[in-house]
Amino acid sequence: MLQVELDGTDLRILSALQEEGRLTNQAVSEQVGLSPSPCLRRVRRLEREGVIRRYVALVDPDALGLGVTAFVRVRLAVQNDLHLERFEQAVALFPEGMDCHLMSGESDYQLRVLVRSLSEFEEFMRGKLTRIAEISEITTSFALRTVIARTALPLAG
Repeated sequence: MLQVELDGTDLRILSALQEEGRLTNQAVSEQVGLSPSPCLRRVRRLEREGVIRRYVALVDPDALGLGVTAFVRVRLAVQNDLHLERFEQAVALFPEGMDCHLMSGESDYQLRVLVRSLSEFEEFMRGKLTRIAEISEITTSFALRTVIARTALPLAG
């Protein structure tokens, strides 16, 4: 996707919606100092151009008992397009996997995994992750405490 040209008003709209995605158009327009119709046109353009991908509810993992966060680093046996694609397709099926990043450095991928307990993490490892044939090495670190967890992107402007 090409980078979209955004002006200060667009950035203020994005900032307002990143803070509270359920704001009405009227509330957004008041916050950014724009009348409702032009504000709605800008929001629709931001959606159409893919700047705003979707609207979601942020659910507290602790409220659902998902108190264990694991950062799993994976090294593949072979790093070619076929093996990368196979691994990516496999991990995309695991609901415990919150993020998966192709990395530079010592690991090929890093996953953030949320589970209820260490025993559930062991089940995830033994029953899912280690069954991916392309993997040669797995290392895991567990988060002791979350210090920062942002969802809003830093906006220039």
